Amino acid sequence: MELYTRRDNVTLEIHVWHNIMHYMCTCTEGFAFDRRSRQCIDVDECRTLPEPCFGAMGCVNQNGGYLCLPRNLYNRQYRQDTPAVPDQVYQDPSAGFSDTFLPAVPGGGGGRGAVEPSYPRVRTTAQCILGYTLAEDGTCNDIDECETNSHHCNPTQVCINTSGGYTCSCTEGYWLIGGQCQDIDECRYGYCQQLCANVPGSYSCSCNPGFILNPDSRTCQDVDECEDEPCSHGCFNTYGSFMCNCDEGFELAADGTTCIDLDECSFSEFLCQHRCVNTPGSFSCICPPGYYVFEDGRSCEDVNECDTGNNTCTTAQVCFNFQGGYTCLDPLQCRPPYIEVSDNQCMCSAENPACRDKPFTILYRHMDLSSGRSVPADIFQMQATTRYPGAFYIFQIKSGNDGREFYMRQTSNVSATLVLSRPIKGPKQVVLDLEMVTVNNVINFRGSSIIRLTIFVSEHPF
Repeated sequence: MELYTRRDNVTLEIHVWHNIMHYMCTCTEGFAFDRRSRQCIDVDECRTLPEPCFGAMGCVNQNGGYLCLPRNLYNRQYRQDTPAVPDQVYQDPSAGFSDTFLPAVPGGGGGRGAVEPSYPRVRTTAQCILGYTLAEDGTCNDIDECETNSHHCNPTQVCINTSGGYTCSCTEGYWLIGGQCQDIDECRYGYCQQLCANVPGSYSCSCNPGFILNPDSRTCQDVDECEDEPCSHGCFNTYGSFMCNCDEGFELAADGTTCIDLDECSFSEFLCQHRCVNTPGSFSCICPPGYYVFEDGRSCEDVNECDTGNNTCTTAQVCFNFQGGYTCLDPLQCRPPYIEVSDNQCMCSAENPACRDKPFTILYRHMDLSSGRSVPADIFQMQATTRYPGAFYIFQIKSGNDGREFYMRQTSNVSATLVLSRPIKGPKQVVLDLEMVTVNNVINFRGSSIIRLTIFVSEHPF
């Protein structure tokens, strides 16, 4: 006959969740947690398991387990002359105790009475179930395994006595893993809002810089650093820190709290059209002589000395203004054989033999040009004012274009444009003779006129 018995202890697990510690009691195999009594009660495996025993074995429920006994123990018929069967003892290696199971014999010790029940009679040294002991008054009292030190709890565990058994548990801050009480790492479960230091059986919370620990010793509260006025200008409190800001024209120093003057002039050479002067918290633009600062505070505008009267020209001279300055033009004096026909034109008559092969007229014009002006640029236009039937016109630069900075582009039969092809740096004065050649093959005529163009190139590119 084979006998199997199983009895396990109750374990207690502590599950720690974020911000809230939940306690969940679970029972080992053979027990189930009863919510009403809040304790572990025995599970009747013979009723709950579909096939707790195999073959010819029958199931007998026990506290914390069950027994599998041969079914013929329940059905064996005993005769009066059935010899006595020796006691058969089966030891549960996990329980640490022994029970003696005897097959049933006829009632009355060999009399001729009725047949005994088919289940076996169990005779033990104690007439109580496992975990209890027989008292003098015949009652069964619970055995306190914790007090008698008859438990099998690990040295790291705490023994808790229960009715008919005991539980191996762990102290607060520990949980049972693999039969050993191991420290619960509360920091792993985010029990602290910010910083957490795990210690055996407990934990300690702290806060990042810029926060202080609340009275609950878990959460952190922001510190308003601006109350202590750490910034030299403005302060803005942030979550866990603060930020300093500076007034316009200043920048934050490396220490993050003081403000130093911002040198706006170092940002770009184009901040001012001429020259930038840094000032505390700002900047100002200045212009060279002959200019004034425009309304935008950055551009330079030419001062027209001829209009303002702030010039040194005599009444006999003509004041000519150009970018950044002016010049006084003397009255026109035509060189012979030319004669003056207007304030700015000299003519050489065709009837004068000395005028042969000379331009018929010389017209004087003046213009200004900014230094370094971008190219190409159309700067002057020349056009025939008198037209003759059958004539055509040729426009060209006769003199003054030694540096090849200019060329003529004919725009129509009677007009052309002077084009600046290379930048010219000033201050400089350029005199060009722009010639218009008139050709009439019908009457076999060829003549020319000159525009003497004086260009005043400014010192600055504005």
